[in-house]
Amino acid sequence: MTTTAELVEQEQRLQFARFTNEDAWRLGSLLTELARERGLPVTVDIRRGEQQLFHYALPGTCADNDAWIERKIRVVRRYEASSYLVGQRFREKGGSFEEKSRLDPDRYAAHGGAFPVVVTDVGLVGTVAVSGLPQLDDHKLVVEALERFLEG
Repeated sequence: MTTTAELVEQEQRLQFARFTNEDAWRLGSLLTELARERGLPVTVDIRRGEQQLFHYALPGTCADNDAWIERKIRVVRRYEASSYLVGQRFREKGGSFEEKSRLDPDRYAAHGGAFPVVVTDVGLVGTVAVSGLPQLDDHKLVVEALERFLEG
């Protein structure tokens, strides 16, 4: 289990100095390769603002994964936090996001797998998202890829 403090620390640590189309391609390729090596059936999506810069669906995925990505991304944009952190905060308050947020669950999903792309001293500029695994595993895959990308 990941604590709220750990999730907040991840978001503070995993920020970019800049975020270009080339960065999106390299990050998306890294995420796709990690999933491929492990045989994970995920869809990967990276956006800057409203523009989709990278999208790839590995074998075993379907259009439902695209719908989940859209719903998770809406949560990141609205709350400026990872979809998993938003869901965790609602759970800690004794309810679920679906019950307490007053948002349409067909449009918003606070399930792990979408992470904010934040440029230091700028703020939220985009999202990186994965769908296809249990929510904590989706979240961890994105975090691992961001850690590797930002180290190199």
